[in-house]
Formats: sequence, C-alpha cells, structure tokens
Amino acid sequence: MHLMRIDLHTHSNASDGTDSPAELVDAAARAGLDVVAITDHDTTAGWEQAAKALRPGQTLVPGAELSTVSVDPRTGRHVSVHLLAYLFDSTSVALVAEQSRLRAERRTRLRGMAERMAADGLPIDPDEVMAALPADAPAGRPHLAQALVRAGKVVDVNQAFAEYLGNGRGYYLPRQDTPVETAIDMIADAGGVTVMAHPFARSRGATITPEVLVELAAHGLTGVEVDHPNHDEATRAEVRGLADELGLVRTGSSDYHGTNKTIAIGAETTDPAQFEALVARATGSPLVVG
Repeated sequence: MHLMRIDLHTHSNASDGTDSPAELVDAAARAGLDVVAITDHDTTAGWEQAAKALRPGQTLVPGAELSTVSVDPRTGRHVSVHLLAYLFDSTSVALVAEQSRLRAERRTRLRGMAERMAADGLPIDPDEVMAALPADAPAGRPHLAQALVRAGKVVDVNQAFAEYLGNGRGYYLPRQDTPVETAIDMIADAGGVTVMAHPFARSRGATITPEVLVELAAHGLTGVEVDHPNHDEATRAEVRGLADELGLVRTGSSDYHGTNKTIAIGAETTDPAQFEALVARATGSPLVVG
C-alpha cells in the first residue's frame, strides 16, 4: 500500500527560493511527493504556474507564508512568527491589501540593508540588488545574501546570514509585520487555515512561549509544524505534546528553498491523516490536482 508523501512548506523564486514554481513542482515529483504546498512569503504569485506544471496524480496545496509578529501581553516581548496559510481565497480584499503592504515593506527593508552595506564599503550596489528582483516579488534577506556570494564576500548564503544578515548583526533591519492574531483572522475570513511554522526553532532566534501558542490555538490557529529541519527530537516531542493537548493539526515540512538552503524537498513530511484534517477545515480555495 502506497503511503502518501506530503510536504507542506516550500518556496519558489516568487519569493526567496531558487526554483521557478514549475521547477518546484518537478522537484517534488522527482522526490516522490504526492502532495506539495507552495508557500512563498507574502505572495500567491506562483500558484498559477505551479498548478499548470502538475503531473498526473500530483496535488498542489495553494498557500503562503505570512510575515507576522506576536506580542506577549505579559512581557511586551515582540517575536517574529512565520504563519503558514493554506487554501484561502487569494482575492480577499483585506488579504490582498496586507500582502501588498508587506511586499512593499520587504523591499524598503532590503534596500535599507543594502545601503548600509554600501556605506560601509562592502561591494554591494543597492540599485543592482533591487533591479535583480522579479517585479512585485517579496524581497528577502536571501536576495542580499546571494549578492554577497556573487561579490565574493562569502562562500554561501549561510555564511552571509551568520556574518552580515542575522538578527543582531550590524546590517539587520526589522520589519513591520502583521499582528499574528490579525493574520489568523484574515485567513479564516478568506476560508483558509493557518499553521505556525517551526514555532520553537530556537536556533533561528527568539521564539514564542508555550503560553502564547495556547492563546493562539484559542484564537483560531489550525495547526503547528512539528517536524521541521530546525526542530531537534526533544523540540518535536514538546511541540507534538502541545499540539495534541490543544487539538492542533500536526504537520511536517522541509521548508525547501532550492539552493538557498541545503535541505532537500520532501526531507520532512506530513502524516496523511493530519493533512486530511487540515484540508477538511478549509473552504476558501480548493486543492489543485494534476
């Protein structure tokens, strides 16, 4: 009996991956995936091309990864939260407006970081960095990391983040992201479902507390990413236990970015029963079947 292989977190070059949406679908097929979600940052621009590239038997989950922020009411602490949204109506007026604002915010931020580097004498031309971006694409730090690689300042994207672009480094600039509760509401209003990506990936920086996850579950969060390359076994057990307590759907995903990260597509997968539970709660946009 064939067990469906499902990866619910991947990126194309519609945001900060290196594969085109069609190449992403091809990579999923080569990896033996039956189901793949396209979850570019703050955009749905890759949906149509990915859908057209599907092979017979492949299923595409239309989605996006939203840039949000959590503010802990007990401490006032701000934490960046990556919110995966699936199967929502991409024409929702409120959602379209917020994604447009976020894309503009990302471009302003990227130019600001590039200008800081140029002012310090690094071989970065802000105009060239911005000109290399696809029109209206969400600009991300990986785009600047690639410019550093091309300039010979670093050997790869990981070194660029470690030495120049990480939170706390001199060239890092924050974003004005959507409050996570607002994003959950917007996606729900658009008929979609939400899953918190890598909630306790502490190697990536500050994370939310378990108490905040409890509150977001009560607010309408649908699921949580348990199996992710940045979660070790102890963290997976912790998140899995919380998910079961809170009635959250549990997902697993690679967070594939093409050659911008070393992780392979399909390296982490979602249990088919959990996937069915996730889909059952969505009404905004259907799965696309090849």
